[in-house]
Amino acid sequence: MKIGIDARLLEETGVGRYIRNLLGNLSDIDRTNEYVIFLRKKSYASFVLPNARWTKVCADVSWHTLREQWVMPKLFAKETLDLVHIPYHNPPILYRGAMIVTIHDLTILHFNTGKATTLPLPLYQLKRLGYWLELFVGLRNARHVIAVSETTKREVIDHFHIADDKITVTYEGVDTTLAHISGPLSGAKRLIKDPYLLYVGNAYPHKNLEMLIDAVTKEKRKLVLVGNDDFFYRRLRTRVRSENVFFFGPADDTELANLYRNATAFVFPSLMEGFGLPALEALSFGCPVLVSDIAIFHEIVGDHATYFDPNDSASIRAALGNIPRPGVAGRNMLLSYSWRRMAEQTLNIYERSARL
Repeated sequence: MKIGIDARLLEETGVGRYIRNLLGNLSDIDRTNEYVIFLRKKSYASFVLPNARWTKVCADVSWHTLREQWVMPKLFAKETLDLVHIPYHNPPILYRGAMIVTIHDLTILHFNTGKATTLPLPLYQLKRLGYWLELFVGLRNARHVIAVSETTKREVIDHFHIADDKITVTYEGVDTTLAHISGPLSGAKRLIKDPYLLYVGNAYPHKNLEMLIDAVTKEKRKLVLVGNDDFFYRRLRTRVRSENVFFFGPADDTELANLYRNATAFVFPSLMEGFGLPALEALSFGCPVLVSDIAIFHEIVGDHATYFDPNDSASIRAALGNIPRPGVAGRNMLLSYSWRRMAEQTLNIYERSARL
């Protein structure tokens, strides 16, 4: 079987980690199938093919664009694929070949606000309608849909009325390389000297960072924010006047290991998430985790976190005043989350879907 994987988001955070782990584990476990990996120009030169059954195609096309909907189907068709995997919510609606789509979350359908975009509001509303159309048609064209959690699966069913048996949940995992990074930079020598609370992720409005900042400022606690220095972080920085908030910027895996190991607690104040991988990463380092009282966190971390109302600064402050000691139980729970198992489940979906 010849399988195409749209890996244009390979170097991004979040979905990029999903793609990197999927490709790495498929190269280890699949000894039979051929793979064609579609990459942006900046990734094409550096991507190393694991063996002769893997090839790569330069697809220097931005995601969520009209050009993507026109060009990507032609690139897929040119490779005569038996199956193509779209690991993000941008399925090409003009492609008529066999297709698998991974949905990480449906956040954009819940937060209808111009705060979540750099576009003027009318253009944002038009683009948001395009997202919905892209998903509505793409999910119906897909042979199968992968959701990264039961919470996300329920969202897909509720919004698009996709049959339950057409959606499979494959949980993400914690990078073993991240948890086992050692050396002076990763652990012994602290990157941040003072005690601090940690947040890792982007600064989109649904991440609710302004509410978190309000709480930590009133509690006179130090907060370290880790994430790419994009428009949303720059906008947030202009609004924050507190000396208690430190914008670390992007962190590589060694720096992340250091930050997780030495944090007083990891705080995740999101109003909505599809999975919540940073919470699991924090637990892998024995870092106490404080999270929003929303469905996805109860599903993913269960009793191994302290919950607060993300819409109530006082509730967040109460959680900050009652940080539990890190325990072994949280680390044991992580055995349920494996990138290798995710890849094995995905490979099984490929094989079942190709026979339909």
